[in-house]
Amino acid sequence: MLFDTDLFIYIERGNAKAADMLNAEEERFLSIQTYMELLQGAKSKEQHKRVKRFIADMGFVTLPITENIGHRALIYVEQHTLSGGLYAGDALIAATAVENNLVLCSSNEKHFKCIQGLELKVFRP
Repeated sequence: MLFDTDLFIYIERGNAKAADMLNAEEERFLSIQTYMELLQGAKSKEQHKRVKRFIADMGFVTLPITENIGHRALIYVEQHTLSGGLYAGDALIAATAVENNLVLCSSNEKHFKCIQGLELKVFRP
């Protein structure tokens, strides 16, 4: 399963339901986009270290942005930005899930539900 950035934020804030969902998965993936968003949101070097340590300790596989992912994300932005408010970061995360045949777990149903071919598991905190 590919986890969206919001799940990591819920876990950092102490949401046990989010932690349980993550722990229930044997194979954990994240997009390099999610990794960058987590680092960008850090307020200190110590928080950077905690993010990196958590990702390593939990055995996440970080998936790169390939040419196909970039192209697919561009199509998603063209199709859904005006009508659904899809941002480039979310488009890259969705494209990563689709290109790697993974379910995307996110609480952000609004931005992702419009993407055809994306299998979305909606997390409700």
